[in-house]
Amino acid sequence: MSLEYPGRWWHRLEDGRIQCDLCPRDCKLNEGQRGFCFVRQRVGDQMVLTTYGRSSGFCVDPIEKKPLNHFYPGSSVLSFGTAGCNLGCRFCQNWDISKSRELDRLMDQASPEAIAQKAQELGCKSVAFTYNDPVIFAEYAMDVADACHARGIQTVAVTAGYMHAEPRRDFYAKMDAANVDLKAFTEDFYHRVTFSKLQPILETLEYLKHETRVWFELTTLLIPGQNDSDAELTQLSEWVYSRLGPDVPVHFSAFHPDFKMMDVPATPPETLRRAREIARRTGLRHVYMGNVHDIEGDTTSCGGCGASLIVRDWYQLLEYRVTAEGQCPDCGARVPGRFDAAPGSFGRRRIPVRLHAPGV
Repeated sequence: MSLEYPGRWWHRLEDGRIQCDLCPRDCKLNEGQRGFCFVRQRVGDQMVLTTYGRSSGFCVDPIEKKPLNHFYPGSSVLSFGTAGCNLGCRFCQNWDISKSRELDRLMDQASPEAIAQKAQELGCKSVAFTYNDPVIFAEYAMDVADACHARGIQTVAVTAGYMHAEPRRDFYAKMDAANVDLKAFTEDFYHRVTFSKLQPILETLEYLKHETRVWFELTTLLIPGQNDSDAELTQLSEWVYSRLGPDVPVHFSAFHPDFKMMDVPATPPETLRRAREIARRTGLRHVYMGNVHDIEGDTTSCGGCGASLIVRDWYQLLEYRVTAEGQCPDCGARVPGRFDAAPGSFGRRRIPVRLHAPGV
């Protein structure tokens, strides 16, 4: 497959450079230069996507690992990513992929049709674009989404949401669900720790809520001393409540030392419990804890009567009481999300997959 797949969302500048219009970085490129993400490059007089059709690997995961707790619970998802990223998070926990410059190590033979076919063969409900941010390989992800939809397979974007309005419309028109990283709630954190800006992410979230039918959930990785104060957690929760509504699920996840933040301690479970309590006190109805073992923090409760509806042990469903109509069986309140008549039964497995290996 060509390593110079024509890219979208760019324009020529008067000084002879071309500008990438995919994300707010607005990278301006001379011949041969790559953008901050490393995978979008100027070749001749056009932008090309150098990772189209190539992946860093495939795995079948439980959908709750994305994390999505209200999107066909218990189902399996075929997950894959490419290389590069348009953020520079100092705490990146997939840095070997997102910061990769070894494009020749990416797997080949990962055409959109091959991915959709493999997902169908494996009985996956959905395909997830994850590990690195699908924004930077949007053309590839969108083509995979078309191939998946032709086979009745859903698509999921796991993303930081850092993109401009036009590609945002094009991209999310192809997605069925998303988990968006709301990494903090201050411009200072985004500038200092991720080398990006907060406002475009907030715009993405409001766009998803008010202008699409995409099911989405939020994740915030809580880093000790960086974004875990009561004041910031309160501001974040109040913004979600007022701008997105009380039914958007929020996941607070534990940080572990990685990449360029090895000197920061891991997040204690007490911090996640405190964040969850703040968010619930603000009025958010579905708040979860991630990267720690806490059954209560993984349980989906009814927003009406408070009854436990989906009890999880890590990614294993222990109890499932959502009706076929997506309601609480006790009070009849609607449970926000996407549900089948019966839950999936994939469990907590993680299965590596090679698309081109014989017999797989």
